Amino acid sequence: MEEFEGSAPGRVTVYSIQGCPHCVQAKATLGRLGVPVCDVDMGRHPELRARVKELTGRSSVPQIFFNNIHVGGNDDLQKLAPEELQRLVNLVKKEPLPADAPPLPEENPPQDAAGGTDGAAELSLLVRELILKLFSDHLSADGKSVDYKGMLGNPAFDRYCELAVQLQRVELLSLSREEKLAFFINIYNALVIHGSLRLGAPTNMWQRYRFFNYVSYLIGGEVFTLQDIENGVLRGNRKGVAQLLKPFSKTDPRLQVALPDAEPLIHFALNCGAKGCPPIKTYTPQDIDGQLRTAAEAFLENDEACLVDSGKSEVRLSQIFKWYKADFGGTDEKLLNWVLEHMGDSPKKTSLQGVLSAGKTKVSFLPYDWGTNSSH
Repeated sequence: MEEFEGSAPGRVTVYSIQGCPHCVQAKATLGRLGVPVCDVDMGRHPELRARVKELTGRSSVPQIFFNNIHVGGNDDLQKLAPEELQRLVNLVKKEPLPADAPPLPEENPPQDAAGGTDGAAELSLLVRELILKLFSDHLSADGKSVDYKGMLGNPAFDRYCELAVQLQRVELLSLSREEKLAFFINIYNALVIHGSLRLGAPTNMWQRYRFFNYVSYLIGGEVFTLQDIENGVLRGNRKGVAQLLKPFSKTDPRLQVALPDAEPLIHFALNCGAKGCPPIKTYTPQDIDGQLRTAAEAFLENDEACLVDSGKSEVRLSQIFKWYKADFGGTDEKLLNWVLEHMGDSPKKTSLQGVLSAGKTKVSFLPYDWGTNSSH
């Protein structure tokens, strides 16, 4: 949770998520008002999702409160008349925070990573806490770039490396679907960063092939490369991009860990280290599907991932939808319906509904930015 500067008895509360352009715009506007603003990252605090939806009737982000008054999302904020906005600002400046103000997360101190553990769920939580520490220190506000040099010198990274060795001791077969999703998404994103720090980020197609097929952790007594985690475990043992074979053969013991089916929402959680990837976040088993859906909504609101041209009846999507089209239904029609279903309420969704209702929608794919997400 981030609190912007300001001195007043009340506060503005904004529930947001990394990588959401509407959240960025809303927080920029709120930051100019001269009142305390508490930014609650719903990616880090999924336990608040149900309560916020209960208060607002919405599952989209951002959701903004002035004391206990719900304004709505970014569009609602930007459309406020100047006199109404000033009234709300004065309310925060003059009135103490009421008892029914929207909730803030409980701040639990990170657990010490020292000592061994055999439980994947418990280890995942320890890994997540260390990753959160590293990300809070070295990840940009929008989740799109990483200060790799700074992270390499952080003592928390040394502790993470020690913890990564313990992955070989975890028992994976007892994990539920939700625990597998959270565990392997977090491990994948951490492994990309770990590999980039130790080996350097890949800069061409051949380097990327080697990176994703050879950078690995020993988990539960088995080797898992980045390809194994993404395509073997999280996509239900499907062939990856330009792969001739499935990651796991019928006799491979790792096949027992794979999800029974591909989960398309993982594509909005995995970050391969390129600028075109979704923002980096961490996930917990509790309400993992809700967390992933929120990540998908934020990704689709970004014009670098989805553009709707009503005049040309054309929808331009990230290359991710082309590479993994089978996960989204396999046809243009099913892909577009999936995108529509997973969009948050927004003008872009309304535009897409209009284009689809008119029929004969053209689907094309946007250029992908393979540049490294390093901030230096």
